[in-house]
Parts: sequence; structure tokens; C-alpha cells
Amino acid sequence: MFQQVLGALNGITHVGDHHNTNNNKIKGTVVLMRKNVLDFNDFNGSILDGVHELFGQKVSFQLISAVNPDPENGMQGKLSSPAYLEDWINSSLSTPIPAGESVFNLTFDLGEDIGVPGAFIIKNFHHTEFFLKTVTLEDVPGHGPIHFVCNSWVYPAEKYQKDRVFFANQSYLPGETPAPLIQYRNDELVSLRGNGKGELQEWERVYDYAYYDDLGEPILGENFARPVLGGSSEYPYPRRGRTGRKPSLADPKSESRIPLVLSLNIYVPRDERFGHLKMSDFLAYALKSVGQFLLPEFEALFDGTPTEFASFEEELRLYEQGIKLPSGPLFKNLTDNVPLELLKELVRSDGEGLLKFPTPQVIQQDKTAWRTDEEFAREMLAGLNPVIISSLKEFPPKSKLNPETYGDHTSTITGEQIEDKLDGLTIDEAIEENRLFILDHHDTIMPYLRRINTTSTKTYASRTLLFLQKDGTLKPLAIELSLPHPDGDQHGAVSKVYTPAEHGIDGSFWQLAKAYVGVNDSGVHQLISHWLHTHAVIEPFVIATNRQLSVLHPIHKLLYPHFRDTMNINALARQVLINAGGILESTVFPGRYAMEMSSVLYKDWVFPEQALPADLIKRGMAVEDPEAPHGLRLLIKDYPFAVDGLEIWSAIRTWVEDYCKVYYKSDETIQKDAELQSWWKELREQGHGDKKDAPWWPKMQNLKDLVDSCTIIIWIASALHAAVNFGQYAYAGYLPNRPTVSRRFMPEPGTPEYEELKTNPDRVFFKTITAQIQTLLGVSLIEILSRHASDEIYLGQRDDPEWTKEAGALAAFEKFGRNLGEIEKRIIQLNNDDEFKNRAGPVKVPYTLLYPTSEPGLTGKGIPNSVSI
Repeated sequence: MFQQVLGALNGITHVGDHHNTNNNKIKGTVVLMRKNVLDFNDFNGSILDGVHELFGQKVSFQLISAVNPDPENGMQGKLSSPAYLEDWINSSLSTPIPAGESVFNLTFDLGEDIGVPGAFIIKNFHHTEFFLKTVTLEDVPGHGPIHFVCNSWVYPAEKYQKDRVFFANQSYLPGETPAPLIQYRNDELVSLRGNGKGELQEWERVYDYAYYDDLGEPILGENFARPVLGGSSEYPYPRRGRTGRKPSLADPKSESRIPLVLSLNIYVPRDERFGHLKMSDFLAYALKSVGQFLLPEFEALFDGTPTEFASFEEELRLYEQGIKLPSGPLFKNLTDNVPLELLKELVRSDGEGLLKFPTPQVIQQDKTAWRTDEEFAREMLAGLNPVIISSLKEFPPKSKLNPETYGDHTSTITGEQIEDKLDGLTIDEAIEENRLFILDHHDTIMPYLRRINTTSTKTYASRTLLFLQKDGTLKPLAIELSLPHPDGDQHGAVSKVYTPAEHGIDGSFWQLAKAYVGVNDSGVHQLISHWLHTHAVIEPFVIATNRQLSVLHPIHKLLYPHFRDTMNINALARQVLINAGGILESTVFPGRYAMEMSSVLYKDWVFPEQALPADLIKRGMAVEDPEAPHGLRLLIKDYPFAVDGLEIWSAIRTWVEDYCKVYYKSDETIQKDAELQSWWKELREQGHGDKKDAPWWPKMQNLKDLVDSCTIIIWIASALHAAVNFGQYAYAGYLPNRPTVSRRFMPEPGTPEYEELKTNPDRVFFKTITAQIQTLLGVSLIEILSRHASDEIYLGQRDDPEWTKEAGALAAFEKFGRNLGEIEKRIIQLNNDDEFKNRAGPVKVPYTLLYPTSEPGLTGKGIPNSVSI
């Protein structure tokens, strides 16, 4: 009997003929996935479910009329009699469907005519949940087929205070909702908002807000205490999803944390959890394992060895030969606690106990080209963090730090140090011709630098000046490294300037100066460009959309794909990445001040400036030009992030505008849309509540406000995140190219370090940058974060072709897909054009981070719909 049940659970059921020959009956199909397919830890429970279904009616469905109200039920839509799943156990295999899915017949006996259904109620009488994908009704009298896109976990009915309701794929603005469905629409939103009380359980579907008060663990002592981010002018922050856990016993302002061994169980609404495919489980376990198991094992592995690689050749062995792991009991903790297949991936065990990583793209073609000045500068335009560089408008560069607090922080770079490198131009002429640029990490880092340098980190604030050459490439001119004045912040900075050199001690100093800039850029990239400006700022939009926009609302349908997995990855990040003592603090230079720094930088976040054109204009990288493509003229023609980004931005905006025009025929319609206005109000006042009084928020009073806002949201969640995430392994998988920590200051003349720099500069380089343990941990992490899941859904794609019924919306989406296909072709053409030297550079890595589609894995291309990793 057990073998028969097992075979049936692994089988695919047959979908029979659903032609409706009885006007009193409606036939349909249900597609769902049972929990054992989705969670290998609950396989036995699902076997029992299959047995139980043989003996009873365990899942019921009732149709809700969209046209006929029931006077005895408050004029809500009439209900059909319950219908039940048929043939739960059925091993016939005549209809091919995706692996893991099961299809079941369903027959509704209407009895009294309910007219056209617009929703249904489902009740699950099993003892465990299942994932409901779709329900399709065939040949509804007077209407034809009706499709319900569900994509939701359905828990046992006893877990819910209100019935689970799913609506057909017809969108309605609130004022256009059929009267019999209005109360169901409103009740569903009330359920999703919750009551703001108590600890939330996994089956609850509550979206609510909380501060970042769960990063610290004060019960472990002062070293693990962290300030609450959000809710104050000192530490403003976007809100995260509420879990409702009890306050910490050591600090009532901090939320208690789940022990790391239980880290996968942190609450997010169940439908926000990762999908069912193996890659998603792998990601979750991998993040947990890197933090819980790999870090202490790496520490043990290198406990008796020097803390840095001795040479470039030694570091290259990570990719070419691997590092031999101990064969004794050292890794017993790993093998006892991590699934074998995951262990093989995490520690690259190939049967010979080698820790070996894939070769990053930046060193695949040339092992040394990353050290060139051209590549150093090119990556500011086409690397991991192409969103910081700006044009230089005044010389010397000035600071925006408050002079009353920090003194004078005007740059000490002089004209004499750079003017002979400007192709015959004066500095004023170079500025006038828009040929001077700056990578400025001075003001970002300086306020925290004194504290950072009391830890094991020893680093500088930096400014890097660059010159645009006639061939379109950038040439570094000077790097300024600054420390707080030893007599106090009010006295300004102590700075030293380094200029390019290829040989001798000056060449060694120049390579170290570029490494310090790389450290700063790595930290700003992870904390600001990546975490804050994509992951953190988008989560309030996820929450507000689910709380205030019904699934029937067209803007919910527009935005929903761009929120997939975001709350889940952010929750995991709070648990193992950005928490006190977590992986980020262990691998990025600000250490314990990392998240606090990101809070200070959030003060500068302005929603409309997240639009790519606005960002480029603000940084002085483009000027408005009605004659230019997309209305902008780039000051650096060969700026791959901006060139490809503007194409993607324009395609998204056209799609959003076409879509919104299907539903909003006038500005008055927008103004009178109660759900839309509540959504925008809550987003400003709660989701980004620390900026609720900012004057720059769009007023949401016309079509332009709506289109601009939705385009920015989609841009952040898809293309911007792709641009700063999926190239991580390609460029930073080789840590010398993107060091994350510096552990020593520049060698001073007369010291042993100075003498060593003269005789063995590579050894000094490795003594300065990221240590071995941090390198292994960092590379392990970014390899995970740079991979595309096998169930990824990319920009211009949907998980269900019948996601909406409206022909106008479907036509606009098809046009969007065609536009993206054309953009892919243009990117390939540009990458093959030798005129554009910045698109591949000396390292010969083509710029593909904004190429819309990708295969699974470590590809360095592809734009997923959402911040899903």
C-alpha cells in the first residue's frame, strides 16, 4: 500500500475532458503542489495526506457569484454548493505538466443559478498545507472559461479566522468592482493587515511594519548591541516586515532573535517564502551554513597559518588547484549539520577534500589585467558599482560635511599634481569640457572613520580624480587618502595624495592606494548601492502593496511580480548577513558600524532621484537633451551601465504607461481611486515613515505621478538590483580586485613595512587587504548571491500566461517583451563593437549585467523581476 501511495504522489494526474454538457454543472481543473514536493522535511506528513484523501472530502471549493447577490448574506455574492477535489490519487500520465505539480478534476453542481463566478472560497481539511497554483473553470454558461491565478499556500481551515478567498483574473478599480464582490475584496485586505498584535505564525498572512530592531543581540553583551534603525531622526530607515517576537531580555527596545540553528523559520508571510525548487532551498541553507558552520571551520583551518595569502600565485590556487582541507575531524561539524550535496558545493569537495572555486571572469582571460589603471577606472562605469562616479564641477573638490563639526575637508589635491595629465588642457578647461570625474567616498566614510580605525580595520576616506580621454576611456589622475585629524574632528582631515606610477616604490604606493579605494567602493557597494538602495528601500513597497491594494487592483497586478522573494531574502539577511557579528560585519570594512552607516546614508535617499535619468543628471553624468535618445545626452558616451540602463528604463516606462492607460482614462480616476490613495499615503507615512514630510514625494494626482512612481519601483526591484548584484562573483570573486577590508595603513618611510614594500610589494599588498579567512568567507557568500535560481522569472516574463484577462494589458506586455528582445540584440552588438572600449576593457569581460534574460547559475547577466537574492 505504501509503495502505491508513494508512486501516486510522485506521479502526474490525468486531466480529463472538461467540455460542459450540463448547464447546471461547471467543470474545472485545479493545479496544486503538495507539501512533500516542496519540503523534503515533511514527506511523511504528505504521505498521510494522500492516504486520508482516499477516505473523505478533504478540500472544498465554493464559487462566489460576481453578478447575483444573496439578500440573506448581506448582498454578498451567492455561493454555489461545495465541490471537492476528484481523483487525488491518480497515476495515469497522459497529460504532461511540470514536475511536482498535480492536476485534479472539479465539478460544481450549481443548483440555483449563481451566474458568472468572480471568486471562490477554498477550505482545506487536511492537517497540513499545500500550494494552490491555479483553478480554471471550463465553459461557464454565458461566459466561457474563467481562470484564477492563486499561487498561494492554503493551510488547514482551522488556522484561519476568515475563509480563504481567491478572485478571477479580471482587474477592477475599487469603484468598478461588481457589488457582490466588494465585501470579499475589503475583507481580504483587512485580513492581510492583521491587528498589529502578538507574534506572527507561519500560517498567518499578515503584512505589517517594524523598525530594524532585530539586528543586535544585546543579551550577548555590549559588542553585540546595535542601535534601532528607523523611527528616529538620528537613525532613520525604511521599515521591514513585522514578526512580533518578544523584546530582548537585555534591552526592551530590541526584538529578541531566533537562535541561528532555527534561522530558516524567521517569519515572513507564507506566500513570500522562497519557491519550491531546489535552488531556493539551497540558497536558504547555504546562507545559514556559511554563517553557522563555515566561518568557525575556516578559522580553525587557518588558525596555525599566516592571516593572509603570501602571493598572487597562492590566491590563484583557490580557483586553479584548490586548497587542501584537513581529512581529520576538523570538518565534522560541517558534515554532521549540512546536507551532503550542499556541503560539496560550499566547500568544493571533489572527493579529494579540495576547497576550490570557479574562476571569476575578471581573471579568466588575463591574470593581471585587473591591476591596470584603465581597468581600475573602467569598473566605475561597467563594474559592480557603476552608480557612484560623478562629474567634477569644481576644483579642488569640496566637502559637504558640517564645518562646525568636522572642520575644513576641502581636498588637498593640487593643480600641479594633475595638470600635466590633461592632454594639454587646463583644469578649468577640462571641467568646462566635462572631462573631469570623481569617485568620492570621502564624506560617506569620514564621520565613522575614527571609530572604524579603532577596530582591526585600518583604512582611509578617499577621493579619486579621473580624466576622460579622447578614446572614451577614463584615466586616473590622483587618489587622496584622508584620516581624521589627530587633535579632533573639528580640525578637519590629514590627507596625502598619490599619483599614477608604474615602477619602484611609487608604483607600489599607487597599487596600494587603488586597493584602499577598492575597499571603500566595496563597502559602499554592499551597504548602500546594493543593500540599502535596492533590498531595504523596496520592502516597504512590498508591504504597502499587499496591505492596501487588492489582488483585483490593476496596480497590484502590475507590481506583484517585482516583489517575489524580497521579504524572504531580507529576513534571511537580518538573521545571518547584516546582523551583529554576521557575515557582512565579518567581511566588509565598517564592521560593527556597517548598518549604522547605511542609516546615515538613508538620510540622503530621495525617491524621485532613484529614476535612472534623474540619477544620471544629479551625478552630472548626463544632461537633458530633447534631441538625444531618451532625452538625455551622456557626458561619457561609452558608459555601459547608463547606455544599457536607459534602454531598459525606457522600455519599463513605456510598458507601465501603456498598462496604466488601459485602466485610468483621466486624472480624476486616479484621484478617486481609494485603494491607490491609501497605498501611497501608507507607503509615505509608514513604509518610509522617517521621510513622510519630505516635499519630493509625488502627489499621486495624475497619470504622470502614477507612471513615474511605478517605473521607479520596477526599475529598483529589477534592473538596478541586477546591475549591482549579479556581477559580484565576476569581479569580486577575486578579492585582490575588490578587497573588502584593509588591515594596515600605508607604510611610512623609515619603518620595516616601508623597507618590505621596496623589496616585496606583493607581500605588503596581501598583508594590507582582506585576510584569508575573510576572503574564503566572502567568496563563498558572493558566489551564492551571484547565482540565478532555476525557477527565476526575468523582466518581461510572468509565471502564468493568463495573469490577467484584459486584452489591452496583455498586448502592452507583449510589446514590452518585444522591446526587451531588441535591447538584447543591441547589447550584443555594442559588446562586439571595438569602438566601445569600456564594454569589456583589458580584462575582456563583456558588460552583460543589464542583458534581460539568462540561464540558471553563475552567468553574470540577466534581470530578474525582483530582488530575489
